[in-house]
Amino acid sequence: MKKSIWLMVVPLTIGLVGCSSVPEKGTKVTHAPGVTHVPGVTHAPGAMVNLENTSLVKKVLYEQYNQWKHTRYRMGGMSRSGVDCSGFIQVTFKTKLGVVLPRSTEFQAQLGESVSKSELRAGDLVFFKTRWSGRHVGVYIEDGRFLHASSTYGVTISKLNESYWKSAYWKAKRLDM
Repeated sequence: MKKSIWLMVVPLTIGLVGCSSVPEKGTKVTHAPGVTHVPGVTHAPGAMVNLENTSLVKKVLYEQYNQWKHTRYRMGGMSRSGVDCSGFIQVTFKTKLGVVLPRSTEFQAQLGESVSKSELRAGDLVFFKTRWSGRHVGVYIEDGRFLHASSTYGVTISKLNESYWKSAYWKAKRLDM
């Protein structure tokens, strides 16, 4: 009997936590030199993708999905052996788009300019309130689809109009650079 209770409690607890990454102790959002309209964002060394080039951004995001699909969810993870939502977004933006973002969903949600759901374009960050204190982040691709690290399916593409995501939708942010 005790074992069956633990089998229910542990997944429920993990589910309640979701992807509400907390910033590491001492982490702060900083202003990148020369970038005043998107505080906390810097450019990674090497080529940078212009976030306004939506066709290129979509191509890069689909490539990232193909490389990472089904990578399992792991709270605090940052690699192909396991990744959480904000870690996946941070890795994706740094390695594929040349943009360094903060590690936590909390700080990522503070970046950029708000954009309405009807005006989303490839590369916009989409945020969700999952349960009572959880937050989740993904990156919009096109046609109502977004790329993210799901606690259930790992790295996947979901639709904003799926009932769960539709009811949890919080806001979207654009990082025009």
